[in-house]
Amino acid sequence: MTTLLIHKANCLATQDDSQTELKGASILIENGLIKRIIKADENIDHLLIQVDEVIDASKHVVIPGLINTHHHMVQSLTRAIPSVQSSELFSWLKGLYPIWAGLTPEMVRISNQIAMIELLMSGCTTTSDHLYIYPNGIRLEDSIEAAHLCGIRFTASRGSMSVGQSQGGLPPDRVVEKESLILRETQRLIESWHNSSHGAMLQIAVAPCSPFTVSKDLMRESAKLARSLKVRMHTHLAENDHDVLYTKEMFNCSPAQYAEELGWVGDDVWHAHCVKLDDAGTYLFAKTQTGIAHCPCSNMRLSSGILPLRRLLDAGVPVGLGVDGSASNDAGNLLNEARQSMLLARVLKSIEPMGCDSGPKEMTPRDSLGVATRGGAKVLGRTDIGQIAIGYCADIAMYRTDTLSMAGAAVHDPLGALLLCSSMQADYTVVNGRVLVREGRFAPYEIQPLIQRHNELAQTLANHT
Repeated sequence: MTTLLIHKANCLATQDDSQTELKGASILIENGLIKRIIKADENIDHLLIQVDEVIDASKHVVIPGLINTHHHMVQSLTRAIPSVQSSELFSWLKGLYPIWAGLTPEMVRISNQIAMIELLMSGCTTTSDHLYIYPNGIRLEDSIEAAHLCGIRFTASRGSMSVGQSQGGLPPDRVVEKESLILRETQRLIESWHNSSHGAMLQIAVAPCSPFTVSKDLMRESAKLARSLKVRMHTHLAENDHDVLYTKEMFNCSPAQYAEELGWVGDDVWHAHCVKLDDAGTYLFAKTQTGIAHCPCSNMRLSSGILPLRRLLDAGVPVGLGVDGSASNDAGNLLNEARQSMLLARVLKSIEPMGCDSGPKEMTPRDSLGVATRGGAKVLGRTDIGQIAIGYCADIAMYRTDTLSMAGAAVHDPLGALLLCSSMQADYTVVNGRVLVREGRFAPYEIQPLIQRHNELAQTLANHT
């Protein structure tokens, strides 16, 4: 039995059902779960000598670990590629597909570690990843190995592309797979790796890539497979105007109609982006509790548009946050993603047509924190993360209040300052009761050699074409 005490937090935001915020409270962690939440006036001197470790939190904002619901981690190898710095989604993809065709298993393992550590350093404790390209012997196990090494809680999505350019799709034919192979491999992965138990560190999702890269048959069969094995389903939908136009021209329907027809709505489904989801789609997603991974920085970077976050939340659509691909962001700071989601929701009123009711009061720092924690947990179908509550997983992020960026802010509202001021790195990140970021440094192993190797591989990959 291992025990950890997070002692007397400056501010503890539990994100529980009552949105409780406590000053001077402590958290007792035992065997990876939250055992007790101890208020400031309780005497816990005996615990200070009984537990394995005590972390002084008197200068910290303590929150549930942030949850990342959409990512493409291999793209950390192609950040800031000059040829696509000014591209929108389709031209950006066309410019990068030939490069990604040179990916190797080592590149996946190294790039995923880089991406996961970057997330952990921002206070993210659970992440999904959508790996949909498998050249040169790559398997999803390459991502899973990286998660084991880093210690992060992981939803590994088995992505796929099956419709190449010769069939009217976007990717080159050489990077697509046969649909029978995709379905067999996906089933193998679920049966080998998926864990549905409380506190699971690894889960598998079924994730054909997008309307412009897979067939309707694969979408239908993937849904049947996922539901027969009781796992979640993930894809891209309604990301920008070109995406919507493709769906209308190829399938004679809207993105939401496409999803409904193929069985891709329900509380076991989440879609990335949905920037261009129409009113009927919003109603459908709310009625069916279909989730959305909101990726504000990527949507801005590729000029895809602004998700009407407040409208979706008010309608009852489950929404979490995603950093999206490291080559379309080009960063992996989930706290910054929460900040950007708040700012974009506020500015939308000034640039959208009449009828938008968002504004400064409509998305508060606490609202955005809720999307980044509880919202992400709901989107990923987890009832054991996203809150600091007894029995929940001990996934905690801690940020210092005595930093330059918090000066003059933490004295007023340290939790609000966390979202309003410049996005910080976590001082401590705890996953499953294990300290992975300690005093602002990744604790399990030295990362500089990893960065060096990552840069070497990035150069090799860029020279591939």
